[in-house]
Amino acid sequence: MDDLLRWRAEFPALEGSVYMVSHSLGAMPRAAYDALREFADLWVKSSINAWLEAWLPEVDRAGERVGRILGAPPGSVIMLPNVSTAQSIVASCFDFDRERRKVVYTDLNFPTVSYVWKAEERRGAKVEIVRSDDGIGVPTARLLEAIDERTLIVPISHVLFRSSFVQDAAAIVARAHEVGALVLLDTYQSAGTLPLDVGALGVDMATGGSVKWLCGGPGAGYLYVRPDLLPRLRPRVTGWFAHRTPFAFEMPEQDYADGPWRMIGGTPSIAPLYQARAGAEIIAQIGVDRIREKSLRQTERLIALADRAGFRLGSPREPARRGGTVCFDFDGSGEVARELNRRKFFCDHRPQCGIRVSPHFYTTDEEVDRFMEEVDRIRKRR
Repeated sequence: MDDLLRWRAEFPALEGSVYMVSHSLGAMPRAAYDALREFADLWVKSSINAWLEAWLPEVDRAGERVGRILGAPPGSVIMLPNVSTAQSIVASCFDFDRERRKVVYTDLNFPTVSYVWKAEERRGAKVEIVRSDDGIGVPTARLLEAIDERTLIVPISHVLFRSSFVQDAAAIVARAHEVGALVLLDTYQSAGTLPLDVGALGVDMATGGSVKWLCGGPGAGYLYVRPDLLPRLRPRVTGWFAHRTPFAFEMPEQDYADGPWRMIGGTPSIAPLYQARAGAEIIAQIGVDRIREKSLRQTERLIALADRAGFRLGSPREPARRGGTVCFDFDGSGEVARELNRRKFFCDHRPQCGIRVSPHFYTTDEEVDRFMEEVDRIRKRR
């Protein structure tokens, strides 16, 4: 018996669909309705008092909820709208006018990360992109070789979005620290489906969001910073809420807050934090270890069905190297993915990848089988 299926009742979308797209947009918890109503009621009933009574404290509470999933110590996570903002704030902390100015990542990073750091070349950064041979992963040794004494930071994905390949974060952190570099780990495709302990890994910073495995919808991104590193960061991309006493409205220069708020910039987005509350609480209550155990079993089932159909597999077969998603491809896969979504067999499609599908803790084995049967049915009709 799969006791995780008792959570299905908390996700209304599962009643009318086969939901295999949690790597892109996690199903919405039923409790998100009530949480957003709570936000709206505070706006109506408390007006400006809502800021100090509830909204600003909710920023800290949301950071603690995410921090428990990341294995982060209390007071080390701040909430931001998205990863692009978080990466930009981190990038703005550094100068690139000295010998240590190299930024190292792979060509399988999520594009937004590359956009941010390539833009820093205008300020003198030198970006080195380590290439993949197969589009699934990059050999760890090749990446480690690129990290040298000139490297400033390694903004790297924990799980690659295009293939679900799990990178060796521990080895990357060890090499970076050996040469005096920092690691910014993108945990968007791992948090909530792969057990994480950023403290044990020694990660300097980590960023991600609630859209995917955390079932929190858009707008509730996050940034973790190692507590002993935080006081040394003075971001150029900043705003009034990063000030030590924002409501003193002091001018002209920034006086950074002591804690993670120094990384927040301007006025925080509040409604997404209420929206994301239920998903993070459910994930923490279940435990990511249990989610991972089920994910490995169901992704193995998907791979067997993809092999049986003769599809080109774009994800690792080795369980330890595979995240929560299975990617497979065939001629015409984009059209098939569009038809699957029209029929509410939810998935997505990416170039140089094909169809991406992912079971989550609320997925039944029958749904895994039904999804692959529907793929076959649509292909035959084409």
